[in-house]
Amino acid sequence: MRDYLRHPFWQAIAVFVASYVLIKWGIPYIPPLLGFSSAMVPSSVIIQYMLTVGVGILVWVSDNEARWKRFKEPIRNLLVRPERRRARRVFLVLVPLLMAFVTYDAVRPKVTAPAGLRSVHPANPTSITVNGETLVLEGLENPFREEGREEEGYELGLEIYYQNCMPCHGDYLDGQGHYAHGYNPLPLPLRGGGTIAQLTESYVFWRIAKGGPGLPREGAPWNSAMPAWEAFLTPEEMWAVTFFLYQQAGISPRTWDEH
Repeated sequence: MRDYLRHPFWQAIAVFVASYVLIKWGIPYIPPLLGFSSAMVPSSVIIQYMLTVGVGILVWVSDNEARWKRFKEPIRNLLVRPERRRARRVFLVLVPLLMAFVTYDAVRPKVTAPAGLRSVHPANPTSITVNGETLVLEGLENPFREEGREEEGYELGLEIYYQNCMPCHGDYLDGQGHYAHGYNPLPLPLRGGGTIAQLTESYVFWRIAKGGPGLPREGAPWNSAMPAWEAFLTPEEMWAVTFFLYQQAGISPRTWDEH
C-alpha cells in the first residue's frame, strides 16, 4: 500500500479524485461554516476546474524525467506486457462500453415533470422602500439620464455589473454567465426585445433592488434566484447598473408616455 502511495501515477489519480470530491461536494459546505447559505457548483464550473487540475497534474508528473517514466509504467504494463493480456482485453471492452453508456444517457429521452409556468414580468408595486426612503415607481426617472451624467452612469454601471451580475447574466447580457447553468430557471437574457426593452427603468430598478424575495405575494410561489441587491448596493449604484444595461444592450427604455 505504501508503494502505491509513493508512485506518481497513483498519486496523480488520488489528487484528481480528491479535487473532484472537494469541488463538487466540499465547496457547497464551506459557506454555511462561515454563516452564509450553501450554493451548488454548476457542472460547467466543475469541468473548468477539473481541466485545470488535470493540466496541473500533467505538468507536475512530466517536469522530471524519472517521475514521468515511473508515471507511465502502469499504463505501459497494461497495454504492452503479455501477462496483462486478460486485464487489457477487459479494459479495452469496458472503456468503449462506458463511453457508449454516457453518450446514450446524455441523448436518450427522459420523462420529466412539465416546466412550471413563469411570469417574466410580474406586476410591480406602486411604491417601494429602499434604505429607508419611499420611492413611488410611477413616473420615477433614472438620475443618470440627466444631461452630463451619462458617462458617469455608464462607467459606474459597468463596474457594478462585472463585479456582481456578469457571472449569471453573462458578458454579453445573454443569460449565459459562468454560474447560469447552476440555476433553474436560467437567468433571463437582457438583450433583445423580450425583457428590459419592454420595461421602464424604474421597473428594472425595483427588480434589482428587491430581487426574488421582493416579488409580489399574489403571484407566489416564485422561482427566482435573483438576490435583493439593496443589501449590497446603494440606490445610486443600482440606478447606474440599470443605465448600463440599456446602453450596453443598445435598447431605449420604455417611457411613462408610452403607458
